[in-house]
Order: sequence, then C-alpha cells, then structure tokens
Amino acid sequence: MLKIPINVPLIGKEEISAVTSILKNGALTSASNQGGKNVQNFEKSVASFVKSKYVIAVNSGTSALQAALYALDIKNGDEVLVPSFTFVATANAVISTGAKPIFVDILKENYTIDPYELEKKITKKTRAIIPVHLYGNMADVDRLNEISKKYNIPIIEDSAQSLGSMYKGKHSGTFFEMGCYSMYPAKVMTAGEGGFVVTDNKKLKDRLLMIRNHGMIHGYDTKIFGLNLRLPEINAAIATVQMKKLPNFLKIRKQNAELLTRLLSDLKITLPRQRKNENVNWYLYTIALEKRDKLLKKLNEKGIGAASYYPTPVHKTPFYKLDTKLPVTDWASSHVLSLPIHPKVTQKNIEFIAKTIRDIL
Repeated sequence: MLKIPINVPLIGKEEISAVTSILKNGALTSASNQGGKNVQNFEKSVASFVKSKYVIAVNSGTSALQAALYALDIKNGDEVLVPSFTFVATANAVISTGAKPIFVDILKENYTIDPYELEKKITKKTRAIIPVHLYGNMADVDRLNEISKKYNIPIIEDSAQSLGSMYKGKHSGTFFEMGCYSMYPAKVMTAGEGGFVVTDNKKLKDRLLMIRNHGMIHGYDTKIFGLNLRLPEINAAIATVQMKKLPNFLKIRKQNAELLTRLLSDLKITLPRQRKNENVNWYLYTIALEKRDKLLKKLNEKGIGAASYYPTPVHKTPFYKLDTKLPVTDWASSHVLSLPIHPKVTQKNIEFIAKTIRDIL
C-alpha cells in the first residue's frame, strides 16, 4: 500500500454539500443548448480564471479534444500532428474523426513537441496540430505560432495536464484556436470526470455548444454532427467548488516542487526546470535518470507513489504499432520518473522522498 500516492483528488465538505443539494433538487443534467445552471456557473468560473471569452464544459478531457476536432471539421483523409509522448487520448481523439495522427518527436528539455521536427512532417493533408503541455510544462508556443501562421494550420492545445500553467502571463490553452482540459481525479482539480474547451472564437463556441449536444440548438433540430458530450450537473457542481480551491492547490504544489528541487539539486539526475517567462502548475514533478526502473521499484517498495509517464509511447502501443523513428521520445520513455508533490504531500513527506532517493542513489 502506497503511503504517498502520485496524485489524489482533494474532496471536502463543500463538494459533498454541493452534490447533496443537486440530488435533493433532482435536476441532474440539462439538454438545453447552454447547459444546466451548475454547468453555466462552472464555465463562468473557468473563463474568469484562464481569461478566455468562452468555455464549453464536456464530460471528459477526451471529449474536449474530440469536440475541438469536430469543430474544425477534421475528417477522413486529414492528418493531425501530435506527440507520441503523451496519454493515448490525444491520438485516439484524432482517430475518432477518421483522420490520421502523425507522430512527432519531443524536446528533451521539457518533453513537449519539437517544433523543428513538427515542421518537417507538415504535408498538404495536415489539417491541425495538437501540442501537449506535458506534466504542466508549456510547449514552445512562440515557435508553434510562427508555424501555424506560415502554413495556415489551426492549433488545438492539449492542456489536460496544464490548468494554471502560464507563459508570459497568458494561460495555457488560450494561445490558439482552442484549448482542451481534463478534470480527471488525478489532475490539479477535478469534477470526478469532466473536461472543457476554451476559445475566443464565437463561431467555434457556437459549434462546440451544438457538438456537445447531438448537433442541436433548440432540440430535435440537429444541424451538424454531434454527440452526447454533456457534463452532468453533479460533476459541474464539484468542479465549481474545486475552481475556488485551485489557486491554493497550485500554491502548495509550487512550494513542494521548490523544496524537492532544493533537496535533490546536488544529485546526478535531471530535475525539472521552468523556462524563462514560464510558470508551470507542477502537475507532475518529473526527473530523468539512468536506471530509472531500479529507482522506481525501490521507491514504491518504500511506499512512495513514484510513477513512469509514459513507459510505452503511443506509437508503440499494440493498437498503433508504428515504426516511426522518435529518438527523444524513446529516450524519455525509459528515463523519466514522476514524484508526488500534490497538496496532500507534506513537508515531511517531501523530505522523506528526497532522503529515500539520496539513500538509493
């Protein structure tokens, strides 16, 4: 039994009270175009936090990616450039539209998509780019912006792991056409299950509202392709409470990350570093070292929930099984290790984690 899990949801009496209220009221969901009362309240709270004009809540981070791709009318025969060093949802969302994910290598410095390698893989079939802000680390949005404008290719930010991460004072997910987030229990805040899309484009917002509700506006008037991607009222209520707590969650994660960095700084391992003008949310504190698996095993034996994200890159999973050459991705998959720094991790926990790593190494 792990004494210090890698990530856990922080649910308190406020969330329980919000859920109880909805159960008593009986309005568990809404099929209206604008969503239920709690969905709308949640969307307003996110818009205020990330400084986006529009927020469209959906039932998962995967649904957010799907909805964004549908909104751009990505379809069979199209290609979408994605990293392979990510959770499989990024590529699966592309497959669900009939399009083909084209896998791109990553930067060794922060495990996000390599703009140089990306540009080499652009073809006449390329219809979108999905960079992933992995572990909370921001992708190179400056260079991606140059590429997007040069080739006139829209960008969907996979911000599932980066709610609260910023670059030059601007939130992840708000740099391009759309940003997609997850509220899975292990993320920096949760709805139980859930996700949302942010955009400043009214046309895309209107399409997303229809897409999450079977393409309808008023009911039984399907105008475009859509699915039931709606976020239930219970999940929205939990998420609304969590949004109020998010700034403090992020503050504690940062404090834990800074302490862990100080305690490990003299070891011969690669520690995570923020780039200039970057403020990461510290979703995962990820180090890199030789003999990763040995350290991982021993940490787990000591009750420390260290984990490897991702030991098998997407392009090497049985479903995809591609021979694409992605050397940095392959290196990262066998060298990176994430450590617990979530808000339930105490200073004593951090000191124990650091001491254990020092003793093993």
